[in-house]
Amino acid sequence: MKLLTILLISIVMNGTQQKTNNKETATLGGGCFWCTEAVFLGLNGVNKVTPGYSGGHIKNPAYREVITGRTGHAEVVQVEFDPQKVSFLEILEVFFMTHDPTTLNRQGHDVGTQYRSAIFYHNEYQKDIAEKVIEQFDQEKVYNNPIVTEVTPFEAFYVAEDYHHNYFAKNPDQPYCQFVVAPKVEKFKKIFKEKLNDNN
Repeated sequence: MKLLTILLISIVMNGTQQKTNNKETATLGGGCFWCTEAVFLGLNGVNKVTPGYSGGHIKNPAYREVITGRTGHAEVVQVEFDPQKVSFLEILEVFFMTHDPTTLNRQGHDVGTQYRSAIFYHNEYQKDIAEKVIEQFDQEKVYNNPIVTEVTPFEAFYVAEDYHHNYFAKNPDQPYCQFVVAPKVEKFKKIFKEKLNDNN
């Protein structure tokens, strides 16, 4: 699949341009944030990955509240990246290839709105790119089912409790990490081996 080739032409033709500053932020929900954090920490051009919560209706939610599904928040990561090294389009390429964007409010055995697939865009550029990626993927039938990823404006981000940070690296022998996180990280490394940072 040549996502970048397919979309870059469309982006140029439509006049969409990325900002030229050296720090941007993407806020993404792809199921359990232990998985998405571990994946993006390995991507070249990413400076920082922070797990947390977005998209809900209460302030400063705790993990024990979010996992009930009643706060409306999704488990997300905020990815701080250098657009001179990795584009938002490439960020989304990794995002879509390392989780299932076709299952509503679910990733594997993790079920609930807190595990929904979501892109909380920070500007019109990110919105435009996200919508183009989804449209293109659906047209090309990259997945057997339609993409259900939520594309919604970013409003607030609440940092997760300290023990969630860098969880996979700190708890590699934990069963969930072995059976859920590790396979996603290995898939990422296999597909994006040319885009890995020096820590891999």
